[in-house]
Amino acid sequence: MSELTQEEKFVIEKLKENEGKLNYKELQTLCQDEFEGLRLILKKLKEKTIVDYEGVIPGFSAEIELIRDL
Repeated sequence: MSELTQEEKFVIEKLKENEGKLNYKELQTLCQDEFEGLRLILKKLKEKTIVDYEGVIPGFSAEIELIRDL
């Protein structure tokens, strides 16, 4: 498995802090001061089977779930 980026690690930590689940809007608010491009980061994490959400790219109301911790 490839090394995680700082942004990916940040997203995983925020999900852990919130019992493994956050909706996209809340996660975006937590990440907005750290980096941009949350949808792309979530897509990469989904491809690595670390998070899950409905669809290919998370919508504004999507529920993001941490399914595997590293």
